[in-house]
Amino acid sequence: MKFLHTMLRVADLDKSIAFYTQVLGMKELQRSENNEYRYTLVFVGYDNGPDCATIELTYNWDTHEYEMGTAFGHVALGVEDIYQVCEKISQLGGNVTRAPGPVKGGETHIAFITDPDGYQIELIQHS
Repeated sequence: MKFLHTMLRVADLDKSIAFYTQVLGMKELQRSENNEYRYTLVFVGYDNGPDCATIELTYNWDTHEYEMGTAFGHVALGVEDIYQVCEKISQLGGNVTRAPGPVKGGETHIAFITDPDGYQIELIQHS
């Protein structure tokens, strides 16, 4: 088995695609629409190779708001310079909810941002 993707339900597909592609630098990899059941799926990621995980943005045409559950935690992305990345995200209008810095009781530097639907994304600096 291998990890394929994480699915997130989104209320505004265009706004979500703009966030993941323009703010986080992902690419739109695949799109499909289902007219009968009224939904659109858009897969975004950094690559679409066989060993690359993606995010599936699910847009249900007749749903314009979702309640955030308490079970889902966050998606994590590895970055090389967390301070530079957070600065760029802020400049592009992204919401940095936890400024970059060391994790409590450790040395790893992390930050948190939120996407347009309020999903948490952890940024982890890797050396």
